[in-house]
Amino acid sequence: MAKILIAEDEPDIRELVAFTLRFAGYEVVAAANGEEAVQTASREFPDLILMDVRMPRMTGYDACRIMKSNAELKDIPVVFLSAKGQESEIQTGLEVGAEEYLLKPFAPDQLTDRVRAILSKFGK
Repeated sequence: MAKILIAEDEPDIRELVAFTLRFAGYEVVAAANGEEAVQTASREFPDLILMDVRMPRMTGYDACRIMKSNAELKDIPVVFLSAKGQESEIQTGLEVGAEEYLLKPFAPDQLTDRVRAILSKFGK
C-alpha cells in the first residue's frame, strides 16, 4: 500500500483529501504547512506528496525546493494542489520540481485516478 503525504493548511480540505485517499486504500500522513511537510517527508518517506501552494510558515514551492535538494527525498514525486491556475503559477510549480499541478476543486475520483497514474509511473 502506497503512503501519501498531504500538506494542506485548510483542515477541511486536508481531511477530505485524506478521507478520499484512505477510502481508495492508501496510507495517509498529513501536514498543516510547508515546514511540517518537509519534516514529515524526512521522517515518513512517502511514495507521493500532495501539497498546497499557499501555506503558512513555508510555501509549497519552498518546501518542494528543499525536498528536491535532499538526496533522500528528491525522487519522491510532488503534486501541487492549488486553486491558483495561472500559467505562471503552474510553471513555477513545475520549475521547482513538481511532477504535476492539479487545480482545485477536483472530484474525489479525479484525484484518485491521478494519484494511481502517478504512482504507477513511478513503479509504486
